[in-house]
Amino acid sequence: MQTTNRKYSTVNKLNYLPDFEGDQKDQRSWIWWTYAWLSLAKRCIKPGGVFIIFTDWRQYPALTDALQWSGWQWRGCAVWDKVNARPQKGRPRQQCEFLIWGSNDKLSSDRDVPILPGLYQYTSPPTNRRVHQTQKPLKLMRDLVKFCEPGGKILDPFMGSGTTILASLLEGYRSVGIEKSKEIFEAAEKRLNNSLRCQNGS
Repeated sequence: MQTTNRKYSTVNKLNYLPDFEGDQKDQRSWIWWTYAWLSLAKRCIKPGGVFIIFTDWRQYPALTDALQWSGWQWRGCAVWDKVNARPQKGRPRQQCEFLIWGSNDKLSSDRDVPILPGLYQYTSPPTNRRVHQTQKPLKLMRDLVKFCEPGGKILDPFMGSGTTILASLLEGYRSVGIEKSKEIFEAAEKRLNNSLRCQNGS
């Protein structure tokens, strides 16, 4: 029930990042909240479109229930090994996140996508370089947007740091991001603009 800033960042005030909603729910309310937004997202995705959702071991069972109740086809999972997860004495490092994936209805076997790995190993961004507590590595997201067919459009309903949007642009996809927090959105917008200026050499 702690704030996201306390859960995902160091206590050092210099590393403060804005809190975001949805992370302090009990299991039942989280399942229903997830069911609701997955149902809405399904209306925006064409038949055969693919989704990927990050989760950890705590919410894995709840997430797979919610997505099936909302009408998505659950097709499997891949693993992101964060490599540099902080050590915990007497416990295994919590260095893995699960990428639950599936489709809106049937999934064609002749989609124009590459063979994709089941394990991704990318170091998590250092906390002092993040604009969001759960920011993902750009290299990871550039790999994952390839689940989408060339010419497709990618929706990120929880845009956060904007990494998915940036990865989509760099890989040649159109994209739409949604972010409820004005403070988080503005930080992501600034990061995207700076990154794109660097890519264009200006």
